[in-house]
Amino acid sequence: MKKTLHKLSLILTLALGACLLLSGCAATGDASAAGGASSYSGIIILVVMIAVFYFMLIRPENKKKKAAEEMRKNLSVGDKITTIGGMVGKIVDVSGDLITFETGEDRVRIQVTKWAISTNSIDKGGDQQSK
Repeated sequence: MKKTLHKLSLILTLALGACLLLSGCAATGDASAAGGASSYSGIIILVVMIAVFYFMLIRPENKKKKAAEEMRKNLSVGDKITTIGGMVGKIVDVSGDLITFETGEDRVRIQVTKWAISTNSIDKGGDQQSK
């Protein structure tokens, strides 16, 4: 996130610099440099800023949401999961929108909805418990 904000601030600074450069040419009366460009410079900068916001902030967030939705849709019995609250366990039942998972050695079963799952690290039969 810090990297994205740094890139965004750099691009906005460059856009602002370009705006000041174009308005500076118009203020000095340099008709050849600022002739048709000064009338469209505000619109161009606005379009560039909207494009930057879309590609740097909105699009990556939508990709993350789709990936999380796909992960939750593909959950199955035996997967090791972590909930958004930090609980870790192994799925024992998937029924509709509800997931039942076991935590720890005492085999406590907890039921949550699919949207409460944060991560999935598949471990089918990797750690069988002995009685």
